Amino acid sequence: MSTCTALSSELTEPLSATAATATTWLLLEQSGPWGAQALTGSHLDPELGAALDRAAEGTGVRVALIRRPGRHADTDATARHEVLVAHTSPADPWVRRAHLASPADLLGLDFAALGAGDHGSFGAPHVGGPIALVCTNGRRDRCCALLGRPLVADLAAAGHSEVWEVTHLGGHRFSPTVLVLPHGYAYGRLTAESAKEVLAATAAGHTVPAHSRGRSYWPRPSQAAEQAVRELTGESAADALTMRQTRDGEGWTVEVRHADGRRWLAVVAESRSEPPRPESCGKAPGNPSRMDVLELRAL
Repeated sequence: MSTCTALSSELTEPLSATAATATTWLLLEQSGPWGAQALTGSHLDPELGAALDRAAEGTGVRVALIRRPGRHADTDATARHEVLVAHTSPADPWVRRAHLASPADLLGLDFAALGAGDHGSFGAPHVGGPIALVCTNGRRDRCCALLGRPLVADLAAAGHSEVWEVTHLGGHRFSPTVLVLPHGYAYGRLTAESAKEVLAATAAGHTVPAHSRGRSYWPRPSQAAEQAVRELTGESAADALTMRQTRDGEGWTVEVRHADGRRWLAVVAESRSEPPRPESCGKAPGNPSRMDVLELRAL
């Protein structure tokens, strides 16, 4: 039986506008095995995991678990947990990090403020290169383990010190799928070579549209509009474009603004992918949503 990734690739399903949406990512280190619903199915206290999920609801914050590459033993009950918090706005992207003895301390954070870009002096600024988060949760989808774990190993072996495994980025059928901070672009169908290209571009303040699923800061119609403008203009500077999205009947209009003053108007519509295909291994075939730019014109 074909995997969900093989079918998606065979059907040439577009990567554009498939990134999980989050203005801010809250990433908690948790060693050991992860279940399909990792916040409540790992060695993290499940009540705490559920409480973090509730605290983030409606704030723009997305909570996920991370761990360093390699073996996943969790035998040290006194181990401190590293926490990364990343805000992905093009106006002011930032990453903060801290070590906590008790993950329960995270419940004291102001999640609404984090979602709006106010870190409240949490931790210290991240100093160093881009952070790569590779989805490897095989309990969620086997493709993430089969394709994500070799990619993590390749990047770690190449000397990329800020590579982490992450529980869930959505879009299993685009595995291996990677979120790169600080800008918050998601990428899909990466190889070791293209992943290194993405990290090098990110370090220089750029994105790689050819592999991009979208910037998580933007809702999916805006992700589609941004990708269309990047393809039209060849612009790759990560923070060069901002979106203003408006609901327009059954679709959306998105005004895309360049930092140099140029503007475009995109008309975006949602449709269902044909023919049916599973959105994840083990699921029945379905018709996943896609966003298409019907019109793009300069203003």
